[in-house]
Amino acid sequence: MHRRWLADLGFKAMSRAHRTVLRVTGGRVLGSAGGMPVVELHTVGRRSGRPRSTMLTAPVVDGGRVVLVASKGGDDRDPDWYRNLLAHPEIQLTMAGAHLAMRARRASAEEKADLWPRVVAANPGYGGYQRRTERDIPLVICEPRHDVAPPSWKSSRKQPKVC
Repeated sequence: MHRRWLADLGFKAMSRAHRTVLRVTGGRVLGSAGGMPVVELHTVGRRSGRPRSTMLTAPVVDGGRVVLVASKGGDDRDPDWYRNLLAHPEIQLTMAGAHLAMRARRASAEEKADLWPRVVAANPGYGGYQRRTERDIPLVICEPRHDVAPPSWKSSRKQPKVC
């Protein structure tokens, strides 16, 4: 229990630090990690209803479609951000300074079978995470929403809480 709490705290601290560096440098520093674009995922808390955000990498970007990996470093638990977007699939991504209104969904088994080799090719660590856990690590497909304009998170007085 104590070890999990420390790991969760470490993920949150890393996300906050990464977000700060991106904002201070205008995305010129840490805009990518391991050759993958860095994205800030904005969700709504499944229980609180409050804005949440976390920093992630996107191992696959196909046109407007962005694929995220709910690995949580190979933990046996799904990440909070993943559970939040299952409850509230209308999300925003900030990528290369652009705010994108998206709809997120779990990849089907067929889609995952097609995407997983590309994910592991982008970052072999994801394969290690899958071997480390009995949980089937979900892939999340984020697709553009054309029915809404994304909010300006920067102009909002209340910044999203880090997940």
